[in-house]
Amino acid sequence: MSKVLIIGAGGVGNVVVKKCAMVPEVFSDILLASRTLSKCEAIAREVGGNRIKTAQVNADNVPELVALIKSFQPDLVINVALPYQDLPIMDACLETGVHYLDTANYEPKDEAKFEYSWQWAYRERFKEKGIMALLGCGFDPVLRKYSVPMPLSTISTRCTT
Repeated sequence: MSKVLIIGAGGVGNVVVKKCAMVPEVFSDILLASRTLSKCEAIAREVGGNRIKTAQVNADNVPELVALIKSFQPDLVINVALPYQDLPIMDACLETGVHYLDTANYEPKDEAKFEYSWQWAYRERFKEKGIMALLGCGFDPVLRKYSVPMPLSTISTRCTT
């Protein structure tokens, strides 16, 4: 069982929260955070059963993200926020030593440019910290392939080329 922090309460975040809530033996504690707390609360109500905790966070603000991560102490951060917020969230994961997963790829705020080079530049820092950064994976494949058959603790975080 693991604690997961999901950042982003848009359409993808809504689906991710509901899918994670379906497997409590894998995701024992779920915190949904977004800049719009009311969106988080609405999703939590839909899931019901007090299964989802909620918080407000500015995903552009690394110190705010770090404080939230330190407070909740997740095993994994799932980033389904806006693509230009990937790097601040990755920075917060590095600072706190928490595994990172996203479903898309980084794009600058004012330029639509499909490119992984910005995130790949983090590879050595994640490797040195001994934490995983799983990039651009989509979500359903992750839930099925990585999370359901085995606990998060059994996923190798060893970096290979």
